[in-house]
Amino acid sequence: MFAGIFTQQLPADVSLVDFCYGFSPLVEETSANTAVMDVDGCELLFGSAYGLANQIARRAVQVKSAGGIGCKINVALAANPDTAIHGAKFLTGVSFIAPGEELTALGHLPVESLCFDLVGIDDKKQAGVEGFQEIVETLKLWGIHTFREFAELPLPGIAERLGQSGVKLQQLAAGKTQRHLKLLQTPPVFHTSIELDYPLTELEALSFILARSLNQLCAKLNNYALATNELFVQMKLENETVHERRLNLPYAMRDHKVFLKLLLLDTEMHPPPSAIVALSLSCEPVKPRTTQNGLFIPLAPEPEKLELTLARLTKLLGENNLGSPELLDTHRPDAFRINRFTLKRLNKKFGRKKRSAVPQLPSVPVMAFRFFRPPLRAIVDAAKGYPTQINAWSADRSVHGKVVRRAGPWRTSGDWWRADSWARDEWDITVESRATGNNAQASQSLYRIYRERRNGTWFVEGMYD
Repeated sequence: MFAGIFTQQLPADVSLVDFCYGFSPLVEETSANTAVMDVDGCELLFGSAYGLANQIARRAVQVKSAGGIGCKINVALAANPDTAIHGAKFLTGVSFIAPGEELTALGHLPVESLCFDLVGIDDKKQAGVEGFQEIVETLKLWGIHTFREFAELPLPGIAERLGQSGVKLQQLAAGKTQRHLKLLQTPPVFHTSIELDYPLTELEALSFILARSLNQLCAKLNNYALATNELFVQMKLENETVHERRLNLPYAMRDHKVFLKLLLLDTEMHPPPSAIVALSLSCEPVKPRTTQNGLFIPLAPEPEKLELTLARLTKLLGENNLGSPELLDTHRPDAFRINRFTLKRLNKKFGRKKRSAVPQLPSVPVMAFRFFRPPLRAIVDAAKGYPTQINAWSADRSVHGKVVRRAGPWRTSGDWWRADSWARDEWDITVESRATGNNAQASQSLYRIYRERRNGTWFVEGMYD
């Protein structure tokens, strides 16, 4: 049994669909002021189907706070949804159309009143007929003006002259259509929350709660063929504060076991300051990651295992000590930062690969600089204002000798507002090492040295090759 509802005075701040949800969870919205719902079994609450229809009409005139919409409506009960919609739109008050009595109740309606959008007929060409208006004009030329007259026409003639569109309209006029409701589906919400009976202070107990929430969240992602690359956890604490953690993933996945291990590792690194009394978990759904492996390309490690390995290393080394180094655009010596590993997608174009040009070696020799990590602590004689003698040493190298050529100083400084500001004087020097033996010749090497202006300490930064 289906109940159609129609009103011409729907207020702007109310929804007819929300009103219908008070009687049945199966609701179809035909238009802003027309709806139909499946009420099979609902008459058990109201005594009879007619009593249900009267209850719907009485509640509709009530105010919104009392569950109504504040206006009068037409209610029609019928065996199929299309008949219920026609009855609600064109019959006043409460109507009950018994099975087989559709033409008795609606047979007098003009053919122009057919809701042709219910059977999918539009203004385009369908089966050789120029849409609904063409069918109505053809029926009038035949002398057909009402539902009853249209329904009594022979089916073979309708199919031959009006095509399948005409057959569907004749079934609609006779009240013999059979279809399912086009149910309204609310957008999925990927969120779970739980109130705990007692505060949690141990990680093992928290893992059971997280596993339960993640199972529900991943099951919903699987139902919608989606994945996620971001998890958001909110923990309501016993001291009435909220501890929030956001887990960003480089690729989309939906494995609850991997999520659980990642969240537990993150919680160990960032534990909440108090006991947990409530927990909520949400995610941002995205399309799952798909890959096509080649027949002759070896399989790469699973991305989930790599992410778990990186999470364990992050716990051991610290968040700022693991990632991809990036040089900073600054004059600060050796300035860099650690970024999180990200997955870069390359746009592959189909077609023949162009052969890359063979790189040519430069015709002019290029000088390279080799950094000493860490720089060598040095003793420099600079009594005349410039370096004249240098001695530096470490476990694997040493620099000592007379400075025969020099260039500089170049003074650099910056970040004076920070605790780790820098200021130093840089020199390029040529050091001549002492010769040993009768036939030995002195060798010369080119180095970069600098002096810290705060304490006057000298260092050898590297050498030129």
